[in-house]
Amino acid sequence: MGSDLFNNKTINELCRESFEIAKQNGWHEEKREFGTLIALMHSELSEALEAYRKDSEDVMWSNITEELADVCIRIFNACGEYNLDLATAIESKMEKNKARGYKYGGRRI
Repeated sequence: MGSDLFNNKTINELCRESFEIAKQNGWHEEKREFGTLIALMHSELSEALEAYRKDSEDVMWSNITEELADVCIRIFNACGEYNLDLATAIESKMEKNKARGYKYGGRRI
């Protein structure tokens, strides 16, 4: 399964599929505010950080990867619900990032 599943589907197909799965599982009976969806994405990132902080080295990366997958699924779900073209946005942003200077002109992180 692994990367073959992802490689055979476009990002926008994954967005629609994530939304449909969540809908079938009862998560879209009422429309949620976009801020709520952002908070759910954030909670998955926090779970990845928690896995990094507490797990032993042998399980840490597996748990982190799973939580990061949850982040993507939450993002895909939101894009599916709001019919957002994530694929085009990613391509556009990556092109914009290519044109930026080294460390974005000395910008501090």
